[in-house]
Amino acid sequence: MSQDDKPPAGPDLTLGTALSALVDGGTLLGHAHGEAVLLARRGADVFAIGATCTHYGGPLAEGLIDGDSVRCPWHHACFSLRSGEALRAPALNPIPCFRVEQRDGTVFVGEALQPAGRPSLAVARMPESVLIIGGGAAGNAAAEMLRREHYSGRITMLSADDSVPYDRPNLSKHYLAGHAPEEWIPLRAMEFYREHDIDLRLNAQVARIDTELKHVQMADGSRHTYEALLLATGAEPVQLDVAGARLPHVVTLRTLADCRALIAKVLASKSVVVVGAGFIGLEAAASLRARNVDVHVVAPDKLPMERVLGPQLGSYLLELHEQHGVTFHLGTSVATIDERTVTLKNGEKIDAELVLVGIGVRPSIALAQQAGLAIERGVVVDEYLQTSIAGIYAAGGIARWPDALSGERIRVEHWVVAERQGQTAARNILGRRERFDAVPFFWTEQYDVTIAYVGHAEGWNDVQIDGDPAARDCSITYRRDGKKLAVATVQRDLQSLRAEVELEGAITR
Repeated sequence: MSQDDKPPAGPDLTLGTALSALVDGGTLLGHAHGEAVLLARRGADVFAIGATCTHYGGPLAEGLIDGDSVRCPWHHACFSLRSGEALRAPALNPIPCFRVEQRDGTVFVGEALQPAGRPSLAVARMPESVLIIGGGAAGNAAAEMLRREHYSGRITMLSADDSVPYDRPNLSKHYLAGHAPEEWIPLRAMEFYREHDIDLRLNAQVARIDTELKHVQMADGSRHTYEALLLATGAEPVQLDVAGARLPHVVTLRTLADCRALIAKVLASKSVVVVGAGFIGLEAAASLRARNVDVHVVAPDKLPMERVLGPQLGSYLLELHEQHGVTFHLGTSVATIDERTVTLKNGEKIDAELVLVGIGVRPSIALAQQAGLAIERGVVVDEYLQTSIAGIYAAGGIARWPDALSGERIRVEHWVVAERQGQTAARNILGRRERFDAVPFFWTEQYDVTIAYVGHAEGWNDVQIDGDPAARDCSITYRRDGKKLAVATVQRDLQSLRAEVELEGAITR
């Protein structure tokens, strides 16, 4: 019997389960009608929902019940126990909900229910049209949320990309490694946007924004009017500024087109130099090793990712990559590149048929600057993600917002934050007046190790480690002046969720 042929785990919940077997806040994994089902109890209420996260298929039975919701252990998606609705990204689709009956102290799971959907918004007036500039995480999540909120006006999404919105985190992970087929990468098919009356324009180059006349001028001379505008232009890779950096075998990784081109070059290469030891650099290094090419990583840092994760995890990641055959050249940087060689500032020369530059990104704020929006190392927004000009919102990698936990303005370039901001911005465009106070979350996968990080600590003066990174079982807490700002975990998914809930509770609402 293959793995796919095996029946779902646990008892058949249609036959009944004793209510006493479920404690308040507890769950039971079983199945009903051939589907994996999670039974959850909150007080006197019992809920039955699909047991698999709709993002990457995470096991919700290993997640966390919080109020009337369940959080996925893998990437912190959140679903309603009552309706199955995907309450928070990265999941965009709901999970199924099943009828539950209680008779004589026994709980029975019945048939699947039709999705309830969100109630219509009761606001005095909605904008007649919403224009979204950007087809990445924030822009796509905003467009979808507008329709989920029953907005019936015109939605236009202008994407400079040549592909429909796609799963960007996968580009440096499983897709680059050759473990994920390309059909997994798009978030939606083009038909989805047609069915939901979202006018998605690809290869759309916006030249300027006229905030007084409320239209955008396109590079081809056409115009799009708007009543509400969301800027979600994201970030762009920082280019290497050395001799030879524009040679054809020197590439960056940001878009799906970039990744396709990189894979084509990798297939014809035996050695790759990765410039940069941050997220993109290390994830790409791990993925390229999966393709059995020689990988050298060059970075000025003492340890990889030390600035974000600290020396303990930095040392662990260094050892992890070295165990998989990656050669590091730390404490130095690239001096020059020619057709076959990368020369470092310390005099070393590395043979390289391919050079991947991953030295960070910068926010794409040219349009915001041209439009006269307030800029401070990003686009300044308030707690509702509105910019300095009424009716214009910003979300994702360009937005610098007042973080409710640290009390500082921060800008975060990670996928889940961008999607959640897009969702919040959409609701505020429709008059919700909902503060964006989600605790930032990101994850990185390198080889078979996952590190999850909740919170945001740009600087800290106290680091507490529990467990051992080398044993792939630890958590690291980052504090500044006694205040907990962030928690990183290695293979402790449930602890990461609990840390997220704790940090949310520390926010004064």
